[in-house]
Amino acid sequence: MDEQIKIKKKAMTNAEKQKKYRERQKERGKQEMRGYLSPEAKVCYQLISEQTNWSDSVILSNAVRLTYAAYKNGQIGLLSSWLKNKEL
Repeated sequence: MDEQIKIKKKAMTNAEKQKKYRERQKERGKQEMRGYLSPEAKVCYQLISEQTNWSDSVILSNAVRLTYAAYKNGQIGLLSSWLKNKEL
């Protein structure tokens, strides 16, 4: 009778899992962005999150796209001054 040898897979560390996840995201054409929210932005984030149930990624992606739209339409100054006036 032939013996079957079972090969155990080595368990991946958390760092290895995170690296693999980041690599899959890059393969999908996604880019990681990091930063810290100001207290004003954090309040806005919480309101958007509660009202839309969007993930962090969707909120960030939409924020970048909306900022770009304001820029392309010559409204970036208006957007910036509105945020400043509203203390957001």
